[in-house]
Amino acid sequence: MSTLFVGLMSGTSLDGADAALVDFSEGRPRTLAFATVPFPPDLREDILALCEPGRDPIDLAARVTIELSDLYANAVEGALAAGGVPRENVGAIGCHGQTVRHRPDLGYTVQLNDPSRLAERTGIPVVADFRRRDMAAGGQGAPLVPAFHESVFRDPERSRAVVNIGGISNVTWMPPGKRTLGFDCGPGNVLLDGWARRHLGQQFDEDGRWATQGRSDPRLLERLMREPFLDAPPPKSTGRELFRLDWLEGRLPARYAAADVQATLTDFTARSIIDAINRFCPATDEIFLAGGGARNSALVERITSLAGSRPVSPTDTLGVPTAHVESMAFAWLAMKCVRREPIDLTTITGAREPRILGALYPA
Repeated sequence: MSTLFVGLMSGTSLDGADAALVDFSEGRPRTLAFATVPFPPDLREDILALCEPGRDPIDLAARVTIELSDLYANAVEGALAAGGVPRENVGAIGCHGQTVRHRPDLGYTVQLNDPSRLAERTGIPVVADFRRRDMAAGGQGAPLVPAFHESVFRDPERSRAVVNIGGISNVTWMPPGKRTLGFDCGPGNVLLDGWARRHLGQQFDEDGRWATQGRSDPRLLERLMREPFLDAPPPKSTGRELFRLDWLEGRLPARYAAADVQATLTDFTARSIIDAINRFCPATDEIFLAGGGARNSALVERITSLAGSRPVSPTDTLGVPTAHVESMAFAWLAMKCVRREPIDLTTITGAREPRILGALYPA
């Protein structure tokens, strides 16, 4: 049985498709190659349109699904070429798909994906549709990555929190001698990126430089922090359905400077992360960051300041680059599915029992 798997991820930040070629032959997974294919601007705008409630034309969703699958195939081919690995050596591709709606409160989640087309394009079996089996078992369907965090980042003596800062932030808490806890804790890049698109005409505030030009508004920050989701206990997950620009606009003062709002959103993202750790992950010894937000210096500086005496480091220091964590996780989930090994998310998503996640599409 092959020990090589490809993990694919395109998150709510809509940067592009990441592909990680991962070797599971040894005790610790090892990335052999990594490739990113950026989203073309038109595809990004179409996905954003599908994320808006009430704008779900079937033809647009179908067209986006086809374009996404071809983009994913290009990312896989890039990773295989970079690793010098022939496709027949790969056991499967784990493809999460692009989330356009996540409503665990209503019992459904939607990820655009065409795993049959991806299998046909690449000649490699594809494992997809990970979230819905978890939801069928009573879980939130997300986050799924904490199970991978536990397999590679747990320490027998140190209480660790791993924070993935994608569009939404999620925390994985791994206390020694206790079960892993994982949950979405609030916005990651989603509000920061949306505000930058509106006022800068850019896809994101690179390195948080624009945020550093503004001054955080403490009164606005407190209004943002009163969002009930932040106080809700785990298991919990969220998405663009909640943390959207119109959610923000309803809380803005009558007069504001756009850079001040960006600075406040940076504080809001950092504080929602650290408050979640303080409240739900007591006695955390150290914090590790992954995802696109881990490369935002202004955000990382604020998180570090709020963390107090607890050291804050990128997952690179644990041997896994911040940009690789999520795609590696879906290579791991694909491996688990192919081997018919259940994933225990009972303390993460609230699923009733461990379940085999994903559906297999043969090449």
